[in-house]
Amino acid sequence: MENALIIFVRNLEKGKVKQRLAKSIGDDRAIDVYGYLLEHTKDITISCKYNLFVFYSHYIHIADVFDDHVFSKHVQEGEDLGERMMNAFKKVFELGCKNICIIGSDCYELQTYTLIDAFTKLHERDVVIGPAKDGGYYLFGIKKLQPDLFANKEWGTSSVFDDTITTITNLGLTYAELPVLNDIDTIEDLLQTDILTKLEEETE
Repeated sequence: MENALIIFVRNLEKGKVKQRLAKSIGDDRAIDVYGYLLEHTKDITISCKYNLFVFYSHYIHIADVFDDHVFSKHVQEGEDLGERMMNAFKKVFELGCKNICIIGSDCYELQTYTLIDAFTKLHERDVVIGPAKDGGYYLFGIKKLQPDLFANKEWGTSSVFDDTITTITNLGLTYAELPVLNDIDTIEDLLQTDILTKLEEETE
């Protein structure tokens, strides 16, 4: 129970996922893209020798891409992303896990070796963080719950990473950074990947 990985996902519902992207490619294609990202997230995490937790945005989805026998499933709780993440960490710490990282399901560049590197670094530091190109972060890991890390952040903006580093420093914590990766939020992000090509191949 030492290492645990939390995965934050949105329930796969048309019109409720990848809404910024949907403005460019439509709701039908947006849900296809998000479904592909969920598959990718499952593929890179299922081989990890960690306790795996999926936290859904609204309700637990049984028999989806995340195997019910491999992933422990829960629902996110809280008013904003910071509160939801803090509550998820709290729940997993209370289960006895000691080194916990959280990821979303939007980072197509994220690979298994990056997750392994994150836990290696977390064993040596208080915090590990993976900066995203948009100014947020795609991974965050801690060994002790620190509510300040999740408070007073403008979630979804380009200041999240910098503000979090400031909080880490002010708390006197040590931290390690992972490589900068890109989340898939906009059509520009999507066109830098092969996802649309892969989806076309699947329908042929």
